[in-house]
Amino acid sequence: MGARHFLTLLDLEPAELAGVLRRATELKQMHRRGEIYRPLENRVLGMIFEKSSTRTRVSFEVAMAHFGGYAVFLSPRDSQLGRGEPVADTARVLSRMVDAVTIRTYEHEKLEEFARNSDVPVINALTDMYHPCQLLADLQTFAEHRGEVRGKTVAWIGDGNNMCHSYINAATQFGFRLRVACPSGYQPDPTLVAGDAVTFVDDPLAAAADADLVVTDVWASMGQESEQQQRLDIFARFQVTGAVMAAAKPGAIFMHCLPAHRGEEVTPEVIDGPQSVVWDEAENRLHAQKALLELLLVGS
Repeated sequence: MGARHFLTLLDLEPAELAGVLRRATELKQMHRRGEIYRPLENRVLGMIFEKSSTRTRVSFEVAMAHFGGYAVFLSPRDSQLGRGEPVADTARVLSRMVDAVTIRTYEHEKLEEFARNSDVPVINALTDMYHPCQLLADLQTFAEHRGEVRGKTVAWIGDGNNMCHSYINAATQFGFRLRVACPSGYQPDPTLVAGDAVTFVDDPLAAAADADLVVTDVWASMGQESEQQQRLDIFARFQVTGAVMAAAKPGAIFMHCLPAHRGEEVTPEVIDGPQSVVWDEAENRLHAQKALLELLLVGS
């Protein structure tokens, strides 16, 4: 049997995803109790990052350290990928030397090509199309604060980007209702939407109405910096404000994958307020990814 990859949330069964979230919280509790657990001793994670990163890079490197393993970081500046080596060739070589590879890149197709030619698990650390590891952390955080997400309502407000795409996948896999509010011309890829789990609205207040969770992201993602000023004008109506949060349920929580631009996609009163769980969400990148690595490299 070939290696199992995690390129989108659809690569795991719903029961497996639920198990990853439960295990992530267990691993978090074990770490806080100071328990030593090293299932990946002498195992190596290769990390190919063509995009800059803080939380993703640190969380994967620390995860391997906690598990007794090692992480080898590669960027285009210090690898042959930056000099034009075919993706398939790099995959064939690296997968003979390391036990898993996590990739952060632009084109999702590049990640898929690498996985097709890899003998070891490949993990999506972010592409322009999806960011599934962030969703593991988000849904772990929701479970810790508000319990089971199944049957709940989630509001996505802002750009129909890679995070939005992964929330669409998550709505199917975890059984929650997703309302998406994006400016015209910036909606998510319509081919990803199946069934009635996802609805689209034009108004952020309508998206947030009675929602259990409100989520946003920056208006200009990496690679879109030249569009920043144009997007500020187009997205102005889609800011998450106190009024938007007031439209949600009284116990609703706010998430953002970070980094955030206060005063743009979210106001300071929201991200720094009592409904925000962004710091727990950021920490849980570590624990959720430890659970994912354990599943892919050790098994359930």
